Amino acid sequence: MEPLRFNYKNSIIAYYRFGSGLKQVICFHGYGEDATTFEFLSKYAGNQFTFYAIDLPFHGKTVWKDQLTFTESDLVEITQKILHQDNQKSKIENQKLLLLGFSLGGRIALSLYQSMSEKIENLILLAPDGLKVNFWYWLSTQTWLGNKFFAFTMKHPGWFFMLLKLLHKLKLVNTSIYKFCTHYVNDAQARQVLYTRWTTLRKLKPNISGIKKLIKENKTPVSILYGRHDRIILSSVGEKFKKGIEEQCVLTIIHSGHQVLHEKHVKEIVESLSLVLRIKNF
Repeated sequence: MEPLRFNYKNSIIAYYRFGSGLKQVICFHGYGEDATTFEFLSKYAGNQFTFYAIDLPFHGKTVWKDQLTFTESDLVEITQKILHQDNQKSKIENQKLLLLGFSLGGRIALSLYQSMSEKIENLILLAPDGLKVNFWYWLSTQTWLGNKFFAFTMKHPGWFFMLLKLLHKLKLVNTSIYKFCTHYVNDAQARQVLYTRWTTLRKLKPNISGIKKLIKENKTPVSILYGRHDRIILSSVGEKFKKGIEEQCVLTIIHSGHQVLHEKHVKEIVESLSLVLRIKNF
């Protein structure tokens, strides 16, 4: 399936539309993936939902040429343009949206929610990033010195590999994290792309306390799905997030690793989409 495209500032945004249901779902993929990872949902839930899956900057078919900065305002404008471009303006004005985000996409979905919470009906997060501030990500993207050092390390990674191997040997870094880091830092091109992506998306910073307040005020149903064997993003983070919003939040742990966005888990994902609808009507 060919992506749909439109011009945004100096960039070209690519996205895909799946399904034909009345409920509209905006989808955000994980790091290093693209919007097509959501396509399988059309086969199982396309009669209930219409999915709009967006290629993030420096991912998939999106061509980002607006420097290394992508803001919440950009995110809101792009989402609105996609929906209006689909010639369903009359529906959109009277209909709230669902947000679905996997891993990195969870942070994107949370950022969009805090910008337009009153227009969001349900929030579905799959092994989401963004519920906890990662110290190394913060240091690398939110501080001037840290970003300079991050850029240096991506060009000269030798010291990082030595430290990573030592920490793994001392069991201070688990095998999943070790393999994840090695995969994305072992190749020069992958390192440059990592720096570009992390730096570009640095402005998307969910305010968790503020988001929980909005969830309570708007009574927004939230469903969070984790893999039991995920060692990259732990379910304990979701348990902490759930505290104080128990009436709106359902947390489910399935037999999976980090890659919960997969057709073999479609039953749980579709149930998660339906579950939040039932919470709202409870």
